[in-house]
Amino acid sequence: MTTVLLSLGSNLQPARHLHLAVQVLRERFGELRVSPAYRTPAVGFEGPDFLNNAVMLHTDMELVPLDAWLHAVEDAHGRDRSGPRFADRTLDIDVIFYGQRIVEGPGHLRVPRPELKHAFVLKPLADIAPDFVDPVSGRTLDALWRAHPQHGEHFDTVPLAP
Repeated sequence: MTTVLLSLGSNLQPARHLHLAVQVLRERFGELRVSPAYRTPAVGFEGPDFLNNAVMLHTDMELVPLDAWLHAVEDAHGRDRSGPRFADRTLDIDVIFYGQRIVEGPGHLRVPRPELKHAFVLKPLADIAPDFVDPVSGRTLDALWRAHPQHGEHFDTVPLAP
């Protein structure tokens, strides 16, 4: 079984969409570790605030089929891919880590994801998997978060609604 760390985000009915996504992930993968959901401003465009959280799961599903399955979950929750890359979204689920693998492609698949540099990705991951070691830096997520420029800032948490 491979440990997988996901980053989830939404800024269109975000509490609802993140709640539903966690339900779908739990139905497919069983026991999950889920971080709090944090409110953060949109990055790269003007739009409503996002809610972001992270999920840790264990699976024997290979990376490419897992990524395709997650895209299907996004699509089933109204994800619109026709607009610009940085835009409002109902649901975004990214594989940040797939065990200790480092992957570039196919397509836009990159693991670990470069978005790890953002507090809205790193903080929730460090909450649920502080001892997980980033295979690129060799540092734990806790150490990466403690070194982040936004470490120590307050982030509003928001309950996920059914």
